[in-house]
Amino acid sequence: RSVNIVAFGNERDEFSEDNQQPSLIWSYLGRSALVSQIDSSFSASHAGNPVFTEYQACVFGNVRLVVHDCPVWDIFDSDWYTSRSLLGGADIIVIKYSVNDKTSFQELKDSYVPMIKKALNHCSVPVIISAIGARKNGVPCTCPLCTSDRRSCVTTSEGVQLAKELGATYLELHALNDFYVQKYFGGVLEYFMIQSLNQKSSEKMKKRKKMQKCHRVQPPQLEQPEKMPILKGEASHYDADLHNLLCCCQCADVAFCPEDLSTVVEAHKIILCSVSHLFMLLFEVKSPTDIRDASIMRTAQSLFTVEAGAAFPPSPHGVPSCVPPARVVVKDSVFCSCLPDILRFIYSGAFQWERLEEDIKKKLKDPEKTEHVLEKVKCILKTPGKLNTVKDCRSHQIKRLYKTSLRLFFNTPVLADVIFKIQGATVPAHRAVLVARCEVMAAMFNGNYLEANSILVPVYGVSKDTFLSFLEYLYTDSCCPASILQAMSLLICAEMYQVMRLQHICELYIITQLQSMPSRELASTSLSIVSLLKKAKFHNSDCLSTWLLHFIATNYLIFSQKPEFQDLS
Repeated sequence: RSVNIVAFGNERDEFSEDNQQPSLIWSYLGRSALVSQIDSSFSASHAGNPVFTEYQACVFGNVRLVVHDCPVWDIFDSDWYTSRSLLGGADIIVIKYSVNDKTSFQELKDSYVPMIKKALNHCSVPVIISAIGARKNGVPCTCPLCTSDRRSCVTTSEGVQLAKELGATYLELHALNDFYVQKYFGGVLEYFMIQSLNQKSSEKMKKRKKMQKCHRVQPPQLEQPEKMPILKGEASHYDADLHNLLCCCQCADVAFCPEDLSTVVEAHKIILCSVSHLFMLLFEVKSPTDIRDASIMRTAQSLFTVEAGAAFPPSPHGVPSCVPPARVVVKDSVFCSCLPDILRFIYSGAFQWERLEEDIKKKLKDPEKTEHVLEKVKCILKTPGKLNTVKDCRSHQIKRLYKTSLRLFFNTPVLADVIFKIQGATVPAHRAVLVARCEVMAAMFNGNYLEANSILVPVYGVSKDTFLSFLEYLYTDSCCPASILQAMSLLICAEMYQVMRLQHICELYIITQLQSMPSRELASTSLSIVSLLKKAKFHNSDCLSTWLLHFIATNYLIFSQKPEFQDLS
């Protein structure tokens, strides 16, 4: 017997100096008299920055307790199938936040609570929301550049309202001591553990009785499909795709060069602007009024000059035509010598700060010049109105900004250089992103095809909504279909453009949705599983078609009564 607990969120204040403070889960496991034989391990998603910590222990004597503690909410953006798998296997969900971190709470409420609600749509998993810490009554910042008071606290009423949205139990833990952790939090958690164990025992008994009744009719005997690679999860190659784009320099629209024009380093406006407000200012995506940060404007003027006439001329569709790259003169010779390393840092996700420091130190061999170049890079990555520190540059937040900022350019004409025409509507896009993320589009835009020199590219065989979902995946590396039918349409589009990872994600979504359907819903649904099987076979989705065939055989009594069952002959 086992109980699976999944904990999301960080109990520490974003600006807290105490990084050694134990987590809520670890505090409970260490203090509870019911828990014994504690063991922990880290996920291997990113060395030095694990996505979650896994604890295993014994509770109530012989019950195995498995806890996944995920302090970073990014797992929902970067690794959809892992987050879905964690939620799907959870018996109890714990959501934690610091009452002194209003920004993180607002992000949780706006971005991630809707995802959790959607994932728990067919489940009745108990949720515990833990508001941690004593509220600090600090004086709010009056700086006109601050858009919000980051030192303001999350109120009790805001926490209670969030709990109502999720149908959760709300707890306030003013400190991680014996009373709050062991008696208060532990008492509620142990109550839900007992409820979970009772429910599992009841379901096991019902299943045994049902099996005894169903021995009269035997379905066809098919072998269990082998464990599919999509269920194990396929690693994202988003950062590698964009890094390869820099190496091959396809569809480059920027050429950096020193003042003597002796060398040229090519790049892409869309990638540069996705991580830097300075480049947005330089390429007129934003105006000085939008930026409102004197240090960014000074750095842009002192470092770069865009040559007159280098900007793209307008086209009838609001998208520039294919012209040579805009020439940008780099005024600082020391910075220019390090530009290839800086661009490699930006294109690989802009989060390997220590490696950038090491590369520049090796190249310049002068501490003063190294510090000068690194300060310029910090200013390039700076968010207007905020101080930039080495700690910020080393954090995962810049990597997250990189992916979410590229989303800002999705389905907008800003910097777009191609327009897709589909079902009478137009969808603007950026060749650099398409070429980096999709081999079929790379061949289409760089080969001897009509599309290579065309602004307007027609698309056939898919709907506008499906194509937009496909493009959104290319831009953001994330995908969240609204239904099984939409996932199948997206799978067909992914197969058409040979984006295998998206195809696998859609397969996984369809499988998890069907697995979560109760028998009663499966019997009454208008969704044709046989039709899904035919489409999966036709579009070379071998894993899904094998699984669907086994699913039909396993639920033989249900599907044999449906009209489309005859089509299987």
